[in-house]
Amino acid sequence: MTEDITAEVSSGNVFADLGFDNPEEELLKAKLAREIRAIIKRRRLTQAKSAELLGMRQPDVSAIATGRTGKFSIDRLVRCLDRLDYKVDVVVRHKPRRSTRAAEAA
Repeated sequence: MTEDITAEVSSGNVFADLGFDNPEEELLKAKLAREIRAIIKRRRLTQAKSAELLGMRQPDVSAIATGRTGKFSIDRLVRCLDRLDYKVDVVVRHKPRRSTRAAEAA
């Protein structure tokens, strides 16, 4: 017996594909958290030491490290990167046009 397997082409944003209310914001927060996690790992910091550097509690560092960014604003995550001596640049550019296939599927 064979079953038909269906697949959907991703939009490029998993949060949009999953129906989150603010998918662009969620994707940005995930990217910022990933950078924070990578810096902490590279520096071999404990969560307790990271919390001290970031001016937050250890459970908050744990939440960021595991990708639970719901209670964090983009601004707060950017401040964390600043406290880790990283600069965040914001780039504004025009969105690419949707392909006709994507437009028909919507």
